[in-house]
Amino acid sequence: MATETVNLMVKGGAATAGPPLGPALAGKGVNIGQIVKDINEKTKPMAGMDVPVKVKVDLDAKQYTIEVGMPPSTALLKKEAGLESGSGTAGRKHVGVLRIQHLIKIAKMKTDSTLANDLKSHVKELAGTCVSLGIKVEGKNPRNFQKELMQGIYDKIIKSEITELTEEESAQWQEMKEVVAKEIEEFEKATAQAVAATQAAEQAAASTTATAAGAAPAAGAAAEGAPGSAMTPTAVKAASPAKAEKKKPARKLKR
Repeated sequence: MATETVNLMVKGGAATAGPPLGPALAGKGVNIGQIVKDINEKTKPMAGMDVPVKVKVDLDAKQYTIEVGMPPSTALLKKEAGLESGSGTAGRKHVGVLRIQHLIKIAKMKTDSTLANDLKSHVKELAGTCVSLGIKVEGKNPRNFQKELMQGIYDKIIKSEITELTEEESAQWQEMKEVVAKEIEEFEKATAQAVAATQAAEQAAASTTATAAGAAPAAGAAAEGAPGSAMTPTAVKAASPAKAEKKKPARKLKR
């Protein structure tokens, strides 16, 4: 039985017959439209995320099977945080916040694709990914969360493997998100002020340079007419003393 496997990355619930799916399956004798429909049905719960998909085609029987993989951790973290993208200035600007329950949930989903030895190590690994995305964990810088994690502060909840938030925890999470939103506003305001100050300084420097350049010719002209200034060639000629006439030798008188 001749089979061929096509590995693809598609948007959850939004695959199309265009590239990369269509061209990859073209000429294999399978119904591409039906495959697209099946993929979208299977990936619908991961809408908007990049989802790895494996399509195995039996070239003889013209049949296929679809295997849906798990999206990257970054995509899952952004989805839980309600973000379309991470921070462009990670380490300086946080754009979202998650609770430890979210990290436990993702760690359990990605059990088969991690090198972590246990759930706690995997949660720590995910917190490291939050650093690069600019996502806080438990309202803290993810690096600080990692330190607390290794100190055993969250051991009880990790052992319980709880992934859902209580009503009280959801309210606390909302407060954390409001704090982050305020931080984003302040960060953007400070950035705008810094840009404005830089532009003002550059304009002032350019204006000073232009003024200095325009003043130089005027200063030179004024200096020429000032007392003690260098004379023009004409003036020098006029001011030069007349050359003494050459005296002719006196004639000797004949006796």
